[in-house]
Amino acid sequence: MSIKMQFAPDLVLRSFSEYEKNKKKQDECFPQELEEGLVYKFLKNGQRAYWLEGEQPLLEKSEDGVVSAPKASVIILEVTHFFSEGKVFSRGLYKVVKCLKEGEVYSHDQNTPRLLSPGMNGHPY
Repeated sequence: MSIKMQFAPDLVLRSFSEYEKNKKKQDECFPQELEEGLVYKFLKNGQRAYWLEGEQPLLEKSEDGVVSAPKASVIILEVTHFFSEGKVFSRGLYKVVKCLKEGEVYSHDQNTPRLLSPGMNGHPY
């Protein structure tokens, strides 16, 4: 027996168009409108561990699998795991700290990870 656990340095949500096409649940998708200070739900397939002590990037994955540069800085407020229909899921809440413009580099504190724009310091996005 083994435990499958994924450690996630960021929160990646699917394009909202996948919800509109009934391919994904709404909480699996990037919100249509993102506002600083608001709290949103998320749902991910698999058992995932998120950093809860500071900000991390929120990214969007397109229908063809391309992951965006960071679109916001968020704080994960809570995560729970559950078993449904033979699969493990992670669900939780995140709060938007700052919405980012395309290409914007943001770091709220030198003691926490930086949210990088594409191509900086070997960043893969």
